[in-house]
Amino acid sequence: MKIGIIGTGNMGTILVEALIDGKAVSPSSMVITNRTKIKAMMLKDKYKNLRVGENAAEVASQSDLVFICVKPLDVYTILNEINPHINNRKCIISITSPIATNTLEVKTACSVIRAIPSITNRALAGVSLLTYGQHCRENWKTSVESLFAKISVPVTIDEKITRVASDIVSCGPAFFSYLLQRFILAAVKETDIDQETATVMASEMIIGLGELIKQGHYTLPSLQEKVCVKGGITGEGIKVMEEELGDVFEHIFQATHAKFNEDLEKVNLQFYKQ
Repeated sequence: MKIGIIGTGNMGTILVEALIDGKAVSPSSMVITNRTKIKAMMLKDKYKNLRVGENAAEVASQSDLVFICVKPLDVYTILNEINPHINNRKCIISITSPIATNTLEVKTACSVIRAIPSITNRALAGVSLLTYGQHCRENWKTSVESLFAKISVPVTIDEKITRVASDIVSCGPAFFSYLLQRFILAAVKETDIDQETATVMASEMIIGLGELIKQGHYTLPSLQEKVCVKGGITGEGIKVMEEELGDVFEHIFQATHAKFNEDLEKVNLQFYKQ
């Protein structure tokens, strides 16, 4: 199977690296392109047999499975460029959450899938979210799920939970990275610990936390209960969090959904008004 990737920004690059390092595909079976060619060439320097196409049309013509890894408002233009090189035996994967699979099917006759990856996939970990178009062939469903299983835990989702699932899986690492940094800075501000030491400790703590959950030693609630001894110091810290966090996470989901709806309106205007 020949794989094409159009767009080697942050997520496009992560997909290239994860798929190759995870042995899901070989560099020689992949062709990539990017509007700024230097980004694509940097990946070719890393993976010598990786091919770089001149443009999106060339990538589509040489690929069976085509990943579109560009900004939502650029997808419409890319589809117009590659459509002459797409047939019903091929498959397109978009990684942009505001573009539903039925919207993509308006513009192309091939199988369509939306895949929302996560930065955690670069470590061959975490979840990737899959949604299949109504007319997607079964062989592509099987092939794509097998492909993503090499770099993640693929989870099939319904369109209606796309945004919240993406918030948890794709945005979550950034949200909790921010919280961890605030945790570190507060420790530095309030005590005599230096930032470098606090960062090492906090980073190793979060890695250990992940391992405890991954290995099945604890669930999130049971882990909290185990550490939070009645009348102990941890409990005092939890009390502060209960009192001061308030509705911060509810507000996060409200903000991401508002932005999602704004992007969705713009995308639909492109696809259905032209």
